[in-house]
This record gives sequence, C-alpha cells and structure tokens, in this order.
Amino acid sequence: MAFVLHQIPTLYMQCSSKRSDQESNKHKLNCIKINGTKSFSSAKVDLLRHDHGFALTSNENMQIFEQESRQNIPTTKQLVDPYRQGMIIEEGVRYRQTVVIRSYEVGPDKTTTIESILSLLQETALNHVWMSGLLSDGFGATHGMMKNNLIWVVSRMQVQVDHYPIWGEVMEIDTWVGASGKNGMRRDWLLRSKSTGLVFARATSTWVMMNQKTRRLSKMPDEVRGEISPWFIEKQAIEEESPEKIEKLDEKALFVNSDLKPKRSDLDMNHHVNNVKYVRWMLEAIPDKFLEKHQLSDMILEYRRECGSSDVVQSLCEPQGDGFLKTGCNNIALNGHSTSAQIVEESGLLWSTAEAQFSYTHLLQVKGETKNEEIVRGKTTWRKKKKSLGVTLFHS
Repeated sequence: MAFVLHQIPTLYMQCSSKRSDQESNKHKLNCIKINGTKSFSSAKVDLLRHDHGFALTSNENMQIFEQESRQNIPTTKQLVDPYRQGMIIEEGVRYRQTVVIRSYEVGPDKTTTIESILSLLQETALNHVWMSGLLSDGFGATHGMMKNNLIWVVSRMQVQVDHYPIWGEVMEIDTWVGASGKNGMRRDWLLRSKSTGLVFARATSTWVMMNQKTRRLSKMPDEVRGEISPWFIEKQAIEEESPEKIEKLDEKALFVNSDLKPKRSDLDMNHHVNNVKYVRWMLEAIPDKFLEKHQLSDMILEYRRECGSSDVVQSLCEPQGDGFLKTGCNNIALNGHSTSAQIVEESGLLWSTAEAQFSYTHLLQVKGETKNEEIVRGKTTWRKKKKSLGVTLFHS
C-alpha cells in the first residue's frame, strides 16, 4: 500500500538542512510506527524523504507522536451511522438521515430558515458519500476524483418548500443520486416530518466536475463513473420537463445591493464561497417589509462561476408581475438612487398585496474594472405568511 503523507492525522517533526543529520536520522527510523502500522524500514523512509523533499529529523531523543484519526472515514460501504442518525435504504443506495431542528436553525418566527435547509441538504449529501465508502479527503470527492484533481461544483438547483419545520421538530431527509447527461450527476432530496410523514420540502440539483488546479470544467473519467454509477436511481424529487430560463438583470434592476465582500468564514473546503452564502446575498436585496410578511416557496438557482475571497459582489433584484410590494430599505438602491423605506412608502410605491404568489428575479455578479461577471442567476417565488397558534403557515 502506498504511503500518503496527508493521511497522517498529526506528525510532529523538525526539518534539518544538514546532510549529516539527515544520514544519521535515516538509520534511527527503523522502529518508527505511524498510525499503528508496522515499522518502516530505512529504505522506505529514505523513499519518503526523497519523494516529498524533506527529512524527518530530531535530536537524540526524537519521537513521532501518533494521534488517533479524528474522522474515521469509512473505506467500505456502511449501512448504518449511529452518530449521524443515518442509514442506507432502498436497495442499498438511498440515504436517510434523521435530524432535529436546532435553535440556531430557525428565524424570529421559530421556523427553519431557507439557509438552514440548504445547509442540511449539503450535509446529508456529504454524509451519503461518507456512507458509500467512496469518500476521499476532499469535499465530497471520491478516490478517483482526487487522483484526477477533480471536485464537484453545482450548476443548477431548485428547492420547493410546502411547509417550514419548526424549532425542535424531528425531520427525515432522504437523498439519492442519478445520471445527468454524459458528464453530470443529479442529486435529489425529500424532507418530511418523522412523526406525520408530512412533506416539508423537495429539492433537485445538477453537479459537474471541475479541475481543482485549472478551475475549468472537466469530463467525467471512466474511473469516477465506475465509482458512482452503481448508486444511481432513476427517480426525481421535482419533475422538470423543460427547465425555466432565468433572464439576466442589468444595472436598471429595481433593487441593488453593492460592495458585498466575502468573509473568511464564507469559504468552504474548496476555497470558494459556499453557495448558501449566495442565497443570503440574494435575499438581502429584497426589502425587509416584504420578508417580514412572506415566506419563500420556490427557488431556482443557475450557477455561472465561483466566487473567491477577494471578489466584490453586487446583488441585483427585480420583482415580477403587477401589484407587487415595492418597498425600499436601508442601503438598497431604488432605480439607481439610494432610497429609504419611509420615502418609498410616502411616495405611494407601497400598495396592498393580495393572497397570491410573488416572484423576484435575482443576479449576483462580480464587479470588475472593465466588465461584470455573473456568479449566479436566481428566481424566488413567495407566499404570504399566515400565523396560527404560534406557527407560521402558508395561505392556501
């Protein structure tokens, strides 16, 4: 078995530039044990030393401390994960996880936020790969993907929410994968109440591979296809005969929120901004008065490019349809002019909303010196909130 350095949890070492020290220590490493394996011969350590361009050295009392693995990533398929309350079901390929809605996953109305739902979708997807035994040390990448420097990137996602779970509610999340064209993969989710079976939400997404070094999209290698294709299910959580095309907004959009900058905490393990942050930026461009009285029921996202830590982002938002609530809010531009909510309301732009669905078109873009580059296009559909017995419900 090949020895891979980055699989060692913790390795304490000192580096020496003196060749005499290196030669002396090379003979002292015959009895070293790493991760409970058998002792390395001096020849193997010498190979490690030359392959990785450094020497493992120390003083006369040199020691290498071994630390138990903190992840314990399975190397074979697992059927039950008691720590994550997860299990493999449906012919051994579909994943189900039981979750409890925590206090930090809900908003002021005690219902789960859309950002929390998206985070749960991401977590269960990764846990599904974890249970498969295919997970390498990448962010959901298989062993074959790591060999080819490939990572997953989402190109499209749709989430439909019928009911929002409340704080303390126990929910079951099912997720599974299927083929999407020749070089893509589809992943779907179904969220429902564990006690009643009521379906809270459903989601579908399309994923493609990107080379981690060149940041360019890549074809799916046969090795990777062989890893994941046995897990494919021909079942869709959301039926889409012809995906809706989202129109591109321009600087004339009604609401514009500029100078958005990623924080260190916004980056994921692939070193780009997590897509949950994109949704937060999109929703921040919607007036507060609208968000207080409405809840998101459908969201479609089309991803165009990744966002890095040094990018400056602009969020554009345009309401669709007549009779829409058009209110400004602090730090939001209305038709290119900074306008407060009070001024907008006094100007007669705030009018009554009927019990109907409302939609916004969104665009996140990176502001450049010569041109702007799209990050994601989006469309959100909303329904008015109705409170009953302390629980937020939708109008039917």
